[in-house]
Amino acid sequence: MPSKPTQIEDALPILRQASRILVIGCSGSGKSTLAQALSGMLGLPYVSMDRDVFWMSGWTQRPRAEALAIVEQAVDEPRWIMDGTSPGTLPLRLPRTDLVIWMRPHRLVSLSGVISRWLRFRGRTRPEMAENCPERLTLEFLSYIWNFEKTESPEIEQKLADYGHDVPVLILKSRAQTRSLLEKLTQQGPAVQA
Repeated sequence: MPSKPTQIEDALPILRQASRILVIGCSGSGKSTLAQALSGMLGLPYVSMDRDVFWMSGWTQRPRAEALAIVEQAVDEPRWIMDGTSPGTLPLRLPRTDLVIWMRPHRLVSLSGVISRWLRFRGRTRPEMAENCPERLTLEFLSYIWNFEKTESPEIEQKLADYGHDVPVLILKSRAQTRSLLEKLTQQGPAVQA
């Protein structure tokens, strides 16, 4: 478990002053939706790991060395909000992060999110993906989501301990908590711009 778990109320002042925020979690958990909402509210440039780092046109995966170079360049920027889990890149991203928001709902919520996204964008490319990557849904992807807590979360927790031990972590376990965070942030008015 992250060494500095944070409650919503504790995260609000950090969020309002943060220059670099990382939003992680299982596919379908709402990472992109939250990151884009916070980007608009906080005036932080939005970086999508799927669109900007990992995928190229036609579902072609970017070579690893090139992807890592893009991550290094992105995290060197003074201000950003980045969505995407990718435990292998956390050693590059965590040391530059002011706050981690870990979307951690029940797996049925994430499965529902992925299926509804597929229905909404079927045959089209969603905005958070590289061009010409129409939304797709496979049994392998559904299995990845079903097993995410068992297969991916332990590595995420270890990376947080190893590379982000001083970084506060806000864990959101439901859509209601996500809405509450956004509502409370809205009630507080405009964010402090660095």
